[in-house]
Amino acid sequence: MGAYNNDGVLLSPIYCSGQDLRFSKHVHDNVHGNIYLDPLSLKFIDTEEFQRLRDLKQLGVTNSVFPGAVHSRFEHSLGVYWLAGEAVQGLKNYQGLELDIDRFDLQTVKIAGLLHDVGHGPFSHLFEREFLPRVQSGCHWSHEDMSVKMIDHIVNQHHIDIDPEMIKRVKEMILASGTAMPITSREKPFLYEIVANGRNGIDVDKFDYIVRDSRACGLGCNFEFKRLMETMRVLDGEICYRAKEYLTVHKLFVTRADLYRTVYTHPKVKAIELMVVDALVKANDYLQISSHIEDPAEYWKLDDSIIKTIETAPNEELKEARDLILRIRRRNLYQFCNEYAVPKEQMEHFKKVTAQDIVCSQKNGGVILKEEDVAVTNIKIDLTRGSQNPLQSLISVQDYESKEKFPIRDDRISHLLPTSYQDLIVRVYSKKPELVGPISEAFENFQLKTYGIKAQVCPTPEKKKRPRCF
Repeated sequence: MGAYNNDGVLLSPIYCSGQDLRFSKHVHDNVHGNIYLDPLSLKFIDTEEFQRLRDLKQLGVTNSVFPGAVHSRFEHSLGVYWLAGEAVQGLKNYQGLELDIDRFDLQTVKIAGLLHDVGHGPFSHLFEREFLPRVQSGCHWSHEDMSVKMIDHIVNQHHIDIDPEMIKRVKEMILASGTAMPITSREKPFLYEIVANGRNGIDVDKFDYIVRDSRACGLGCNFEFKRLMETMRVLDGEICYRAKEYLTVHKLFVTRADLYRTVYTHPKVKAIELMVVDALVKANDYLQISSHIEDPAEYWKLDDSIIKTIETAPNEELKEARDLILRIRRRNLYQFCNEYAVPKEQMEHFKKVTAQDIVCSQKNGGVILKEEDVAVTNIKIDLTRGSQNPLQSLISVQDYESKEKFPIRDDRISHLLPTSYQDLIVRVYSKKPELVGPISEAFENFQLKTYGIKAQVCPTPEKKKRPRCF
């Protein structure tokens, strides 16, 4: 069924995206169905820089634990492109005259959705959060910043005829989640809350990856993003939702946090990530992997295949990195020792735990541990706003006709909602199977020394402490 325009006239579905779809190319997506690609978007898609996204798995090494998680940044980018267009078209259908939404706005937001991840590094967020800080001290590189550079490179390299003002706004929309510039200082500020929402984190990027990742991993997902897409409206330049959708929005953040806990930071997934990072660090001096981030013309050549490059290279300089990848292939992984959740009252002053902290907590006698034997990962899981409740930034309206917006306090909705919005988890691994016992004991000593209690839920199983044969 078609949508209605501002005059109440039923629009044919072939025109509902703001253009005649007969002049668009369409692909079938396993999440959103038919996605229609407009001519300008195709000029970006049909470049080697964008096609690179096919070789970046959306969830990095997660498919080693969840075999179905082999979907790529390419699919996700098409999904965000489509949802961004649908969101703007929905607002245009209901508030087009009031908001002065035109085709320029629609095209700009769609291009921003399409290109928001074009600067992403290999292996999901591992590249920028784990690898680069190890090889470049004080590095503040982000894939959003690289996406902006890649856009300029693509336009110049392929001579794409596009309005400079559109490109400027596209780049601002991609950076909107972390920019210090107040959105209200921009023209039509609500457009900057669609792809990457820096105000409350409710955006079509999350709408797509939450559903896509859940489906790929074989998990259920009862978050209904379509309900939010259909009910969003704009008041005073901000996207608002009906008050009755409060729990739907809450479910968005809870589902995301659940994916982080059960999928993205699964103990085996993190073990493999730690090994991949170590392999990349060992290979960096020879392959100069980190140097790619300086130049978009070189950066686009970097994708997940870097692991295969290391694995098959005969060079002696890559032997240590090759051996680590071989261990991953043969499932001889870093061994999970134990973990604990940082006590709530300690979160505010939490300092990241290091391998040195664990080694220094070893009691005299027995095997002498070295820092290179231990791997520690400090995991933060939140509802997108750290220790703050993201729903405090949710602006609600009573119904579609209301002209008054207001926030909603948690206690007005339910007393079952959380009072804390962040988890900090410290997890320790042994790089050598025979050291699981000594490292587990040192980890317990660290907890006693730091908190006066063993914060872990239960001891490391005795069978894990026994040496394994391979």
